[in-house]
Parts: sequence; structure tokens; C-alpha cells
Amino acid sequence: MSIHNCLTSFLKQVCLSIVLLGFAKTCSAQLATDYKVHANIIYRFTKYIEWPESKQTGDFVIGVLGDSPLYEELGTLTANKSVGNQKIVVKKVSPGAASYTCQMLFISQDESRSLKRISLLTQDQPVLLITEENGLAKKGSCINFIIVDEHLKLEINKNNVLSRSLNIASELLKLATIVY
Repeated sequence: MSIHNCLTSFLKQVCLSIVLLGFAKTCSAQLATDYKVHANIIYRFTKYIEWPESKQTGDFVIGVLGDSPLYEELGTLTANKSVGNQKIVVKKVSPGAASYTCQMLFISQDESRSLKRISLLTQDQPVLLITEENGLAKKGSCINFIIVDEHLKLEINKNNVLSRSLNIASELLKLATIVY
């Protein structure tokens, strides 16, 4: 084999490696969670969920449990925004808290093991529990983000929502998979 052929073969392999590496990064970027999208959707929930009158005064609090980029994204997105007359405040909350005084609580994937305890602790309160791991809508969450065929989808456990004295608009229900 001549030097020219060896060099040509080597360059083809390098080019192929670069293309495959670029493809792998693109695929992994597409599968990575885009918390800007999550934040936008969570903010939109405020327009399709109705809280009881007792929760329509003071600040509208969105709690974030666990280390998640969602905390920063929600803070940025909701700065200077409100729900009705309530200013939106985003707070980090502790997994071991004795109570959760918020209207929405996002439980990150790394804290999903806390869902059962939090669900029981907040069962008589109008707190919308939002999660991001397969199967959690059946285990106490109200709304669960899932990935189906590389697309972000919602699961809604309507019974969990209604049992918390929250009303949910039919338009939101039509966008989701309903689980029991």
C-alpha cells in the first residue's frame, strides 16, 4: 500500500470518527433534558390549574426539590410575573421538610424517592406535585414529565389533582396521557 493510499485511508477514518462523534453529541443533546422547556410548561400550568381561594393570596410559590437546573430556569422565566394578583416566587425546598407551603412542588429525578412521603404529607393540601420520572404519576404525582420516542410528554393523574382540591382545565387534560 502506498503512502498516499495509507494517508487517504487514515483521513477517511478520522473524518468518519468526527462525523460519528458529532452525531453522538447531537443525539445526546436531543435526549438531554431542556429545563427551559420544563420551566415554560410549568409556568403555563398556572393558567390551566385553579387553586382554592385560600391559596389565592400572598405569593404564588413554586418549590423545587433537589438539585436541578429547573430552579434557575424557573427563576429567570417567572421574574416579574404573577398568577392573578400573586407574585410568583421560586424557592428551593428541603427533602426532609415537615411541610411544603407552596402551590406547586417540582420533585427532581434525584429526589423522586421522596415522592411517597411528600405525597402523604401534602395529601390534604392544594399542592400540585410535578415529577420527571417514568411511572410517578401512578405513585402520587399530579403531573409527570416523561420522554416518549424522544419527545417530552405529560402524564396527568387526574384523581391526584382533584383529591388536592385543584381544578384542571380540559385543554390541559387533552395534551396529556391520563393515568390512574
